[in-house]
Amino acid sequence: MSAPGNLRSSLRRRGSTSPMAAYDRLPLDLRRWLAGAALPWSAHSALRLWRRAMRDRPADTAHALQMLSAAETRLLGRDAGRIWGRDYPSPKP
Repeated sequence: MSAPGNLRSSLRRRGSTSPMAAYDRLPLDLRRWLAGAALPWSAHSALRLWRRAMRDRPADTAHALQMLSAAETRLLGRDAGRIWGRDYPSPKP
C-alpha cells in the first residue's frame, strides 16, 4: 500500500491551518499592507515582524507598517543584486 503525499520531501511540515485561515486572522492593517506588498509574504512571517514592531511601540500601527516596508525594501534590494548583478540598477549603456 502506498502512502499519500510526498513523505520523502525535505520541506518542513506546517501546521494543519490553511494559509487563508491564517491570513484571515491577521490584524486588518497588516492584511491591507499585504494586499499591496511586492513580495509574496506568508502570514506567519508578516505576523512575526508585525508583533516585533508592536512590541517596540504598542498601538503604533504606522511604525509597524514602516518596519514591514523597510524589511521588504531590504529583501528586494538583496534579491535584485543576486538576480541582476551587484550594480543593478546602474545607468550603464
